[in-house]
Parts: sequence; structure tokens; C-alpha cells
Amino acid sequence: MQTSLARRQRQRRTGNPRRGGLGGAPTALAVALPLFLFASLAVLALTAFVAVVGAYGFYSRDLPDPKTVFDNLAFNQQTVVYDRTGKVELARFGDEKRELVAFDQIPAVLIDATTSIEDKTFWTNAGFDPVGIVKAGLDTLSGNERGASTITQQLVRARLLPASAFEGSKYERKIKEIIQSIRLTQELPPGEAGKQQIMTYYLNQNFYGNQSYGIKAAARSYFGVTDLSKLTLAQAAILAAIPKSPTTYDLVKNAVSEQVTVNGRTTTRLVVPADSAIVQRRNQVLDRMIESRVLTRDSITDAELEAAKSEPVVLAPQRAANWRAPHFVWQVRQQLGAILCGAEQADACARIDSPGGYRVTTTLDWNMQKSAEKWIKAAVIAPHRSDTAAYLKALKLPDLRWVETLRRNTIFNGAMAALDYRTGQVMAYVGSADYYATSTDKRFQPQFDVLADGWRQVGSAFKPINYVTGIEDRTMTAASLFMDVVTDFGGGYTPTDADGLERGPLRLRQALQFSLNIPAIKAAAINGPDHVFEVAKRFGIQFQKPQNTAGVSIAIGTLELHPIDLLGAYGTLANGGTLVPRTTILSVTDSNGNQIWPTPETKPAARQVVSPQAAYVITDILAGNTNPRQNPYWGRAQIIDGSRRRPAALKTGTTNDTKDLAAFGYVAPPEDPNAPALAVGVWMGNSDNSGTGGIFSLEGPTPVWQSFLTEVTKGTPITDFPRPDGIVQARVDAFSGLLPGPFTTQTVNEVFIDGTVPTRIDDTKVPLDIDAATGLLWQDGCAGPKETQGFLDLSRVESAFPAWRPFTEDWIKRAMKGPGVTGGPEKTKTSYFYNNSYNPYGKTWGAPFPPTETCTPVVPPTPPPCDPLLGPCPPTPPPCDPLLGPCLPTPPAAAVVVGDFRCQSLDVVGESLTANQLAIGNVSPNNPAPDWVVAEQNPAPGTVVPPGTSVDLRLADPKKVACP
Repeated sequence: MQTSLARRQRQRRTGNPRRGGLGGAPTALAVALPLFLFASLAVLALTAFVAVVGAYGFYSRDLPDPKTVFDNLAFNQQTVVYDRTGKVELARFGDEKRELVAFDQIPAVLIDATTSIEDKTFWTNAGFDPVGIVKAGLDTLSGNERGASTITQQLVRARLLPASAFEGSKYERKIKEIIQSIRLTQELPPGEAGKQQIMTYYLNQNFYGNQSYGIKAAARSYFGVTDLSKLTLAQAAILAAIPKSPTTYDLVKNAVSEQVTVNGRTTTRLVVPADSAIVQRRNQVLDRMIESRVLTRDSITDAELEAAKSEPVVLAPQRAANWRAPHFVWQVRQQLGAILCGAEQADACARIDSPGGYRVTTTLDWNMQKSAEKWIKAAVIAPHRSDTAAYLKALKLPDLRWVETLRRNTIFNGAMAALDYRTGQVMAYVGSADYYATSTDKRFQPQFDVLADGWRQVGSAFKPINYVTGIEDRTMTAASLFMDVVTDFGGGYTPTDADGLERGPLRLRQALQFSLNIPAIKAAAINGPDHVFEVAKRFGIQFQKPQNTAGVSIAIGTLELHPIDLLGAYGTLANGGTLVPRTTILSVTDSNGNQIWPTPETKPAARQVVSPQAAYVITDILAGNTNPRQNPYWGRAQIIDGSRRRPAALKTGTTNDTKDLAAFGYVAPPEDPNAPALAVGVWMGNSDNSGTGGIFSLEGPTPVWQSFLTEVTKGTPITDFPRPDGIVQARVDAFSGLLPGPFTTQTVNEVFIDGTVPTRIDDTKVPLDIDAATGLLWQDGCAGPKETQGFLDLSRVESAFPAWRPFTEDWIKRAMKGPGVTGGPEKTKTSYFYNNSYNPYGKTWGAPFPPTETCTPVVPPTPPPCDPLLGPCPPTPPPCDPLLGPCLPTPPAAAVVVGDFRCQSLDVVGESLTANQLAIGNVSPNNPAPDWVVAEQNPAPGTVVPPGTSVDLRLADPKKVACP
């Protein structure tokens, strides 16, 4: 190493010797100007120096002597984690797997891998990297925040700062980190000897995931290597990659089981997929080593580093841990790390176990946890067992019909969480179906936490966030009218409802309760999809990508998110629109029994995301999904306690390819403020994103959600969702959502935010005069009697989006023929709401469509001919003879029927019109050719009109007119 460092020193070059100067005035100027500049800079430097000295004194006043602390570092105490009672031990953090190593036991390749990815100036910096800090600051200003901590700073943060340093802002703590790093570097032996001590402590104190503390424990745990010099280049690189985020990059959590045959024997091994994030980071480490390795520049070639990227990551056999609620424990460790080391260092916080000795009381309700684990196993593991009934019996469950249904599926994983939405406390947490299971099926990765680490689509379970956006903005109400008609939203995107039906006009409440896709996407278009994206983030939802890349399809849950974040969003709706930050910890005490968290300053700040009124409207809609009277399909998931139904809100989600199934919801809050108000989310699917065989959320996660809530709320008081001030009720047309009009046939009571009750009287049904005898449009002379009836007129619906209109018009043409008529972009069928078996307002779209034809006037009957044998006949007037005197004019007919004048030339049609007691109206074009004929006429042939009516004619080339 010394040789390598000496070589780096020799590579520095001095500048060329200064050439001779010019004489005279230019020379004087050349001397004076630098002196002036130097003096100015000196004044600025002195001012800056005074400021720096003052800041140094201010921020270092409470810092301990770093050398004293460094010399007394110890690794010997464990942190113990308990449930909320403080009696059930869940886990221990600390020395369980730690093995200390000296510097000479650490191979150079491991040191180079570590410095290349964490601190490439480690051997030469003074404890901090000013250039790196400037670059990180510029990146932060541009919106790409990143850290710039050196290895020395990371060690200082973990071990050499007092607890008080973590109570202020992170920028103040950064200053203290730099000060301590400089002091530590100065007080240790100069040069390489001091750096070796820092590196040794750094690698011994790091947390590497999988309950492994220190580099040697990590090598043994992951690869079965006890002599670090035996690590391969790829193994050294991947170990160096882990400390940035030990929980995320935990190799066991990222591994899958696979079967291999060696010498005729089939065995199972754990392999980390090449496309996983940790393997990609390993390759980044190897790339950095090509650029900045120091100790192995001569012993390892660039080609060897490149080749190491292809080495598979095969893990040693793992022994089972002894944690209870293990995925929850990992979440506790994450939050404890944030408490002790700050949020940006939460995952890699070494203070948890060094000095350690903390007692952590968590939010977990152990009885709820056992219930959650039981129901997830019943849904995911039991259906794949040959002894399903026996397995259920071992879980103390009877044979369950819905479990039998799941035997026909290909679902291999599931997860569930429950939180108290009034406090944000996590009561139960199951990140996978069975953390300790062994499986070679890639569809089931037991250690991977789907809830917090998985990026999953949640399908229709996202729809309440979309709709509450419009309700909060007062651009929508629960009664807003949508046309459930397949529409091209641009680029050929023509989504359909899950059942392939088109229901025409319906209200927002119906669209959300019955999980219709088309109205949801239209709502996103009205809200603005990017606005929906930002509102979702205010609900605490973190998306995989920083911008909305889904467009309007965000409405149906096509963007990947963490399911646990969506559960927090549902809890926010349940809590009147107030988001209480999620927590897994109630209290933390140190080894001396002193409580270090929470403090009055660390009380989580609740945040109002949407108004209580907007949240209530959505809750009232979703509560209908557990009421069979409102929703006979989803209502099967009702929560029954004895003979009473417990009010609960529910929304399910199934992605188009049934890869992700979800059920999220909450029960009404108890009157006792200390009792938990539960929001529960369930996910089911496969870890490798493969399909589930066509199972829907109503068949999978919904029974789990229902069974868990039924069990854990049994015997508790039944309450209803409280209605906040500012909510009013009004009666509206059941189809249009407008105030009832003269032709309204069905009405419903709806809830509104005060000030948003519709003021328009229903205008989707208009009056028309009808001939009662024929049902056709009335005109004088028809058989009669004339009646005025109401007919559908949907011309004003969604008028702000004219591009949608052609699809509505097409639906109307098909709907006029009745339900079940196929057409549109996706060949879908017209349908009454909800389908042929459930039509709460009748088999109608609110009124009939108007007839398109007019009735024909009745000709008065001709009197029978006179028969002299039956009696005297009236005298017949003599025919008119102009020679005898003027004749009386023949009275005109009361009405005439328009003839068919198409294909007649202009000179002929004039005579025809006159013969039919009609007149020529407008003729187009203005200058027709002599041989052109009539192509179109208005009124159309067969129309009954008064005599003398003008007929408009459009002429065209006879070659372009289809004439008989």
C-alpha cells in the first residue's frame, strides 16, 4: 500500500519556471495589479477566516474529544425489541453475528472496493471532501439530492457524535460531522496509519443486513467465507455495495431459490438474480474500481474487474433467524435508525448496536399479528398443500369455501398490514406469506417485504385517490354524471370495464362502488393526471418514478407504488383527510433506562391532506361496498359481529393481467379514543410478477381482509362513520345526478359538500310530442291523440370534451336497439346498470330514446258511392264551364307528402315540385353543370308538409350519385 501511495505522490507535477518579465510601465502594472488583487482577496479571506473560526467554535462547543471516544469504541451490547405491551420480545439487534478483524486481515481488494464506491479520496482527504460537497450541493439545487459523506464522516456519524447532534437540522449535524472528522484525522497517527485505523473501525461497525454486523460476519453469513482473503473479486465488490442501504440490499432478501444438479444430486441454492438492484450496484462498484482503485492497481487488471460482473451471486445455506414478526422488525430497525442517525442514514445506522443496549417498545399488537399471519397463510399456503384441511386445522381454522376456491389459482405470495389511522401506529405487519419458509419457486420470495420494498400496481384500489381529488377541488360530486362508454383517450388507448360492458349514463358513486374503469379515467382527465399524481404524494404515496408516466391511466392504478403507502392513504381518508405519519415505535430507552424517544420535539406532525368533507364523501361511497343492500357483489365482504353489520369501507383492485390483487379499507372509528381505529390492506400475487391464473380480488385478498377484521374487532362496540359539519343531503335524479325534473322516474338521496349541491334541473330528459297511436313524433293530421313524453337527450353530457362525443354518439345508436348490442372500438356491449341481473333503477337508461320518424297524417275516409235504390242521391253539381261564367278555385289540400326527386335534373325537378304543390328552395352548388342531378333533398322523401313548402336541393355529378 505504501508503494501505491508513494506512486500517487510522484504523479503530481510542478508548473514551468517563470519566464523573464517585460520592463517599463507594463512591468509596473504587472506588479501592481496582482498586489491589488492579492490585498483584496486577503481582506476577503480574513473576513471568511474569522467567520469560519466563529462557526467552528460554535458548532464544536458540545462535541466530545473524538480521539477519546474512538479509543473506547466497543461492540458488545444488544438492542431488544418488544411488542406494545413491553412483554413479548420480538427480536434483538447487536453482537449476535459480529466478528472483529484487524486491518491486516482485510484484503486490499475489499478496501479498494469500499473506497471506490464510498470515498475515492479516502487516503488523501482531511476527513471530508470539499469538492464532493460542492458537487453534491449543486446536484441538490438541481433537484437530485445526494450525499457527499466520506468514510470518516460516516464513522463519525455512527459512533463519534452525541445524541444531541441528531436533534437539530441535518445541515447543522453535517457541520458537526465535518468538524469531528477533521479533528479525528488530525489526532490519529498521520498518514496511512491513521487511515488504517479509520478503515478498520468502519468495516467492523457497518451493518450489512441479514443480522450481520461487521465485514467478517457478513462474509461468513452470505458466502460461508471465514478468511476474508478468500473472497472473490465479485464478492468483495458486492459486500462493499451493501452499506448504502443494508435493508434494501440484503442479499438473502433479494435471493431466490433454485434447484441445481451436481454429480447426479439435486440440491437447492440461493441465488441473487442478475437484474436485481444489488447486483447492479455491485457492477457499479467494479466500474468505479477501474477508475479509482489505489491498493490493487498493479495486482488486478481492468479485464478482471470487467469479468467479475458476470459472476453469479450464490449464497451459502442460511440458518433460520429467531425473530417474531420479522418483516415488522426490519421496519422497526429502519425507524430506529432514523431516530438515532437521521432519516438519510436510517438504513445504515450503526448506533443501533454500537453502543446499542436500547430497549424498543413497538406499536405491534401481538394478537393481531398472529391473526394476520394466520389468514395470509390460509389464503396463500393452504391452497397449495395436499393436506389443505389438515393445514387449516393446524391454524385452528375450519374448512373454508373461499380457500377451496383458491386451490385452482397460481397465487404464491401475500402480505397484509393493519394500522391505527388515528395514531399512525402499525398494529400488524406481514411482508410475505411466511418469512421462514424455504421454497425453490421464484413466485415466492419469503424474505422480501412486498409491503415496503415491493413496487406493485394496485389497480382499482387507487381510484378513491383519483375521485377525492375532484371532490376536494369541487369539480365533482358523488352525483357527477359520466358516460360509461369506451372512448379513445389518445394514441389508440381505449380502456374497457372489467366485464366488457358499456353502461352509458351513471353517477360517480356508482362508478366507484362498482369499480368501473372508464369513468375513473375520465375523472383523471378532468382532474388533470399530473394533479392526481401530486395529490397522491401528499397522501404519503411514493411512486417508483418521480413523474407521472402513465397519463390518464394513473386513475386505474397502473403506476407502481409501495402497498404500505397506499394503506396510509386509506387511513388518511378514514381519519377525515388527516395524515398521521406511520410509526412502528412507541418508545426507546438507552442502556441506563433513560427515554431518548419520543421527546416533545419529536411528536409526529399530522397533516391535513384533503378536507374532512371530501374524505367523508369518499368514505360514504366505499362504505356501501360492505352493505349488501347497496352492492350485492362486494357487499358479501360485510363485517358481521353477532347479528349486526359493522360499518366498514372497502375498495378492491385487480390489475388487467391479474398479476396484483388488492383489498384496502377501514372500519368506523371507536368512540373510545384509546381504542385502535383500524385500516387494513391485503396484497396477493407472485413475487416474480407472473400471472395468478385469472383470480380476482373478490376471491383472494377480500376474504382475507374480511376474515381478519371480523376476528380482531369481534366484541368491540359498533359505531358508524361520523359525519362532519359542512355535509348536506339532497335528492337527485338517479341517472343524471341533477335535481329531479318533470320526467325523472327514480331519485336517490346523495351527500354533498355544502355549496356543491347541483342547481340544474335534470335536462337529460326532454319533452317531445308523440302520436299515441303509433309512438312516432307528432305532426298535425296523425291519428292521435297527441301526448307529451320525456325522452333521453345526452347531447350536453361531457360537453367540455368534444373528442369523446363520437364515441357517445356511437353508443347511443347501439343503445337505441337495446342492451347487448356490440360495437365501439373494443366491440363491447351496451348494458343497463349494473347488468342483466342487477338493475336497481330498472332496465332503462333513465328514459327511452326519442323516435326518429314522424307519424303519417290520416287521409279522411272517402264517402261510399251513392246508390239510388237505397234512397235519393244529392244532386251532382254541374261541371264548371268557363263559357257560362267564372269557376271557383279548387281548394288546396290540407297536407302533401314530399316525393322522391333524387336523380332528376334541375329542369325536370322543377316540374315535379310544381306538380306536387311544392316550391324550389335553396339549390347548391351555385353553378351546377347542365347534366347534374339531385343527390340530396330536404325535407326527405315521405315527409308530410303543408302545400307550398320549399324543398332544398343539392346537385351532383350523376356519376357520383347512386341512382336506380
